Amino acid sequence: MYWTSWFLAALAVVLAWPVPVFLARATWPARAPFAAMVLWQSIALAGGLSMIGAMLCYGLVPLGDNLASGLRGLVRIFLGTESLDTLGLIHAFALSAAALLSAHLVFTLWLTYFRIQQQRRRHRDLLNILSSPSNDRPGTVVINHQAPVAYCLPGGSRSVTVLSDGLLELLSPEELRAVLLHEQTHLTQHHHLLLWAFAAWRSALPWLPTSKLAQRAVSSLIEIMADDVALRSVSKSTLVTAIALVASGSAQLPAAALVQDSSAQIDTPATTSARLSRLLTPAPSLGAGLQALIIVGALLLLAVPTALLVVPGILPQ
Repeated sequence: MYWTSWFLAALAVVLAWPVPVFLARATWPARAPFAAMVLWQSIALAGGLSMIGAMLCYGLVPLGDNLASGLRGLVRIFLGTESLDTLGLIHAFALSAAALLSAHLVFTLWLTYFRIQQQRRRHRDLLNILSSPSNDRPGTVVINHQAPVAYCLPGGSRSVTVLSDGLLELLSPEELRAVLLHEQTHLTQHHHLLLWAFAAWRSALPWLPTSKLAQRAVSSLIEIMADDVALRSVSKSTLVTAIALVASGSAQLPAAALVQDSSAQIDTPATTSARLSRLLTPAPSLGAGLQALIIVGALLLLAVPTALLVVPGILPQ
């Protein structure tokens, strides 16, 4: 497992710095948002697995030739049938680091979920006071404010789309339809789960370039994916106008300041600019074959650290 640990460590470094930096600077993700989304998830998962796996494998080197035999040796140490001296100080430190990092990631994931749920409960209570149900749009509530505001609040069967009076007055029926299609896509495709996972990843490892760049990229990609769904039913000019008009509301009252809820999916100025640029200066989508190749590559990237950990004898011990 000695060479496995070093290979995983090198893979973790590559996935933590150069790969996310290059991908964040690339222009093709906007032309294949789903494939790019899969790739970002693979980079994050493979990077985390490689970091933990490298420390785990190195720590288990004195106890076995592969992960299974090493873990059996570790169990014998815990049961007292084998001496702790077999492990050694450095290897014990590596195992402790792997355990602490794993616990930290799991705890941060849970803590982020708990905080988001609290925010949503407070947000929903606020909406119950400040909004009224839409008469002709199921699952939609309207707040009394002149700033054009539109966003969705996930919550399973209690998910709602929030609109403002100002938005309803400003947009034409077709533009409003584009906005509703966009927001409903966020809910039906469960984009909030992706935001939760990458928010937790960034909270757990804020110093890691992958976490920061991935969160920004994923936030932009889900908006692009929602736009693509809306474009199946409305014209490009209608969607562009709707995006621009909704964005104009931030000059009057930022939606985020209105609701004070980081779990609500609200565009930032940078995301809005990227969406408009993509629609106004469109580039052709990547070919289906190339997109499939990217997805296969992402799956293989995740399979590499997994196979090195669970399949003995891939690398010389």
